[in-house]
Amino acid sequence: MSPAKSSPAASIALAIGAAGAATLAWGVFVERKRWTLRRVEVPVLPAGSEPIKVLHLSDLHMAPWQREKQAWVRSLAELEPDLVVDTGDNLGHERGLEGIRAAFEPFRGIPGVFVNGSNDYFGPVAKNPFLYFSGPSGHVRRSARLDIAALHSYFDELGWQDLDNTAIGFDLRGTHFEFFGVDDPHKGYDRLDLITSAIDELRAEDPLGDEMWPDSASAAASRPTVTVGVAHAPYQRVLNSFVNHGAQLILAGHTHGGQVCVPGFGALVTNCDIPRDQVKGLSVWRHGLRSAFLNVSAGLGTSIYAPVRFACPPEATLVTLVAAA
Repeated sequence: MSPAKSSPAASIALAIGAAGAATLAWGVFVERKRWTLRRVEVPVLPAGSEPIKVLHLSDLHMAPWQREKQAWVRSLAELEPDLVVDTGDNLGHERGLEGIRAAFEPFRGIPGVFVNGSNDYFGPVAKNPFLYFSGPSGHVRRSARLDIAALHSYFDELGWQDLDNTAIGFDLRGTHFEFFGVDDPHKGYDRLDLITSAIDELRAEDPLGDEMWPDSASAAASRPTVTVGVAHAPYQRVLNSFVNHGAQLILAGHTHGGQVCVPGFGALVTNCDIPRDQVKGLSVWRHGLRSAFLNVSAGLGTSIYAPVRFACPPEATLVTLVAAA
C-alpha cells in the first residue's frame, strides 16, 4: 500500500512554516550582527568651509558579552571622525557599561555630545512584541534601574558633553556650532520649555561678547553658525520645536528603523509618532515654513529579549557636513 499523500493545504502550511523558520533564523543569527556603516552628506556649512565628519551612534543596547559588536564599534575610530554624536539607549544590561567602555575607548579625546534614552535609565524586560502595534511602548514597572550616573561619568572621561535639556557651543574645523538637545522624549523627560532660555544663555556667554550676540533673533546673522538639535526619540513635538528654534540638522535614534521590516513596504512600527517613511535615514523635516535635515539612526542593537532584525540591519552613520550650495 502506497503511503498517503499530503494534502495541498498541508504542503502549503509546511512551506510557510519552513519559510518562517528560515526568516527567523536569518534575523536572529545573521542580520542582527550585519553591522553597517551608512554614509550621508548634509549641506549645512558656510561657503568655503572644510567638510566635517560626524559619527552618529545610537541604540547600542549593550550587554557585556557582545564582543563582536564592541569590536565593530571600536573599528569606527579608523574613520577619524571630527565629532561623535550619541543619541542614547547605550545600555542593554545592568553590566552594559562594561561593553560600552570596551566599544568607545578608541574615541577618547574626540569631541562628542550625547543625550539619554530610556534604556540608559531602565534595563530591558521581556515584552509582547505585538503590543507595539497598539502604539509606543510604555514603562514597565519591573524594569531595573541602571547606573546612568556611571555612564555619564564615563562620557565625561571621554570628553563628551551632555546635551540633555540644555545647549552648548563650540568651534570645529573653523565652523561655529550650536548644539541643543533634550532628555528622553519617550519617557516624557524632554523639557522643550528650557531650550529657548538655554540658547539665550549660551549666546550671552559667548566669548565674542554681547556685542556679537545682541539677542537671540539676530545671533544667527552675526556670524556663520550651524545649529544642530539632538534627541533620542524623534517625536513630532520635539522635531517641530527644534525647527522652530532654528535647527538646520536634527539627529535622533530610538526607532531601530522598525527593527523588523517588510521588503518593499518598510517599517511596520516606529515606536513613536514619526511617519513610517522617515523612521530611518536622512530626510527633511518640515514644520510650517521652516525645515531641517533629519537623520534617524536605525541603531546598532536590540533588546536582549528581542534579538532579531529583518530587512533593517543595525547601523552607525557617518554624516559628512559640507558647504551649502
